[in-house]
Amino acid sequence: MYRYDEFDHAFVKERVAEFRGQVERRLAGKLTEDEFRPLRLRNGLYLQLHAYMLRIAIPYGVLSPAQLRQLAMIGRRWDRGYGHFTTRQNLQFHWVKLVDVPDILAALAEVEMHCIQTSGNCVRNVTADPFAGAAHDELEDPRAWCEILRQWSTLHPEFSWLPRKFKIAVSGAAEDRAAIAFHDIGLKIVRGPNGENGFRVFVGGGMGRTPYVGLEIRPFLEKEHLLSYIESILRVYNLHGRRDNINKARIKILVNQIGIDKFRDEVEADWALSRKDTVDLPASEYARIHSYFTPPDLPPRPGLDEGVEQRRITDPAFATWLKHNVKPHRVPGYASAVIALKEPGRTPGDASSDQMDYVADLAERYSRDEARVNYTQNLILPHVARSGLPKLYDELAGKGLATGNYDLLGDMICCPGLDYCNLANARSIPIAKEIAKRFADPARQELIGPLRLNMSGCINACGHHHSGNIGILGVDKKGTELYQISLGGSPKDDAAVGTIIGPGFRAEAVPEVIDTIISIYLANRNEGEDFLATWRRVGAAPFKEALYGAA
Repeated sequence: MYRYDEFDHAFVKERVAEFRGQVERRLAGKLTEDEFRPLRLRNGLYLQLHAYMLRIAIPYGVLSPAQLRQLAMIGRRWDRGYGHFTTRQNLQFHWVKLVDVPDILAALAEVEMHCIQTSGNCVRNVTADPFAGAAHDELEDPRAWCEILRQWSTLHPEFSWLPRKFKIAVSGAAEDRAAIAFHDIGLKIVRGPNGENGFRVFVGGGMGRTPYVGLEIRPFLEKEHLLSYIESILRVYNLHGRRDNINKARIKILVNQIGIDKFRDEVEADWALSRKDTVDLPASEYARIHSYFTPPDLPPRPGLDEGVEQRRITDPAFATWLKHNVKPHRVPGYASAVIALKEPGRTPGDASSDQMDYVADLAERYSRDEARVNYTQNLILPHVARSGLPKLYDELAGKGLATGNYDLLGDMICCPGLDYCNLANARSIPIAKEIAKRFADPARQELIGPLRLNMSGCINACGHHHSGNIGILGVDKKGTELYQISLGGSPKDDAAVGTIIGPGFRAEAVPEVIDTIISIYLANRNEGEDFLATWRRVGAAPFKEALYGAA
């Protein structure tokens, strides 16, 4: 993983000192809230319903044991003993005090972490495939490019005050596990016409009030021109993006209004005038950054392990975990193990300080000192010897972290909702817990098969409800919390925005509504079909009839 150089260390420390002075001025009444607001947001600090919330960047989702332990310490000392992993591979503390924030930032700097640009109208945390560098289907590890983008975009003089926030995701594998189509810019590493690797570039994706799937702006971009081409995209957006209406300020609105062809023409024209004649980044600088992402030395092992196979046959719970939470590795005899933060009855994405400490220990003992967080709010150990999987499972099970439901119905995405967020219209956490309880039976989840259920407490869609096979959106109707259901969304290579099927339901009815949807799916599916395939084949009619009656 990337290690700070002297510049990085000095830069982050200077930012901590700068913000410490701003907080002191705010507490002394020398800054009004309106004056302080843009300063705190640039350091990831939000004022929410009950307290300040601090959002910590986890670039491309990579965490060292030292960083996990520091996050655990911060949770104990300055919060309420836990943190919330988000759909941007960030971590949020929801109960911090303003006076403590500079000390928290200083503690983060000690382990090469920060909160810079986790909010504000700038390029946010760059996300990636959480299995990057380990995935069996990977063409190239995208993390070096994510780090290059992070360094390039941090305090960029031209793009620090964009019309609206801006999000980038990068994938280097055959399967899209980074939801690149729902980002302002999505990058997929592909093989070019001459056999070299480059980028397929998408633009204009996003969720929120007006969701769109990103559109291809360039089928192949040479890697050495990545920064100049993205700079041209951002320059065109910065020039034409609306600043008079926050709901129409995202790049997706601009692309949709003028059309992808005109937008492409403007970007290409700007790029032709502004790009460098040779490359955007010296080869020596790319080599320096890329060297930090050298794969760990993993001696090949047998692909099958007798101990694992015997345990799989004799232990159904282990077999379920092995099937769903253990993913193939690029090196024979190894695997990536998903640590589920989705045990029934718990808040999706929450991890206690004790759990973070424990995962740090496991990363040292099982995964070459590395852990990951993915956008579906789970943790991952990317480099685990298959022979160690039974022992790892037993250790996880002892801490309530071995639920084998990855990519099943119980693996819900859920935003904090009205329990914390002042933007939310409705609660989401209690509904998610009730749904999880109703579908807690592993055998039932297995019968249902792969299914992504996502839930948001407001139209901002932090819970990615638009991309859920089943999406739930909390809305406020004259003081009553109602929940709108959409079906047919997908965050993967077949990306789609879900279809709203009808009026919303009261909170107490939602678990039964989901049960009805599942029953209709099971009654209509063909052999081998998952939920999304059945929906695309039969359409909305049987679901609407079951939920609302015949038209």
